[in-house]
Amino acid sequence: MTYVTLSDLAARYGESLLVSLTDRGEIALGTIQAEVVDRAVADTGAVIEGYLSGRYALPLAAPQPLLTDVAAAIAVWKLHMFAPDPKIEADYKGAMATLREIAAGTIRLAAAGVEAAGTGTSGALVTDRERPFTAENLKGFI
Repeated sequence: MTYVTLSDLAARYGESLLVSLTDRGEIALGTIQAEVVDRAVADTGAVIEGYLSGRYALPLAAPQPLLTDVAAAIAVWKLHMFAPDPKIEADYKGAMATLREIAAGTIRLAAAGVEAAGTGTSGALVTDRERPFTAENLKGFI
């Protein structure tokens, strides 16, 4: 599932930043290279789904605005070939912290969850083993 699009990134960060991050050819074209953005978006989706897979049924049925924000921060960080500026780095770290909180259940999404594995019974099942020490074989010690 795509959590962020090129238009989302352009609206949030501006086209000039995306041009500077994606125009990687020997001859600069001065345009956003969609294939570079698509790769970062796909990698971002894989990271997000890795955190969500244990808690939510994937793919999510409805888009989540929180995940769009998180995905944008991760994708623009992934587009940097060199060290990003401190704001981009802080946004990335915040996005990863948010994903960890979602995976832990601290933050919940309005999405269908994964069913917990159950035993199929409604009560507790107790099995007891034969006791090795009984009153009979401890005569003289008690």
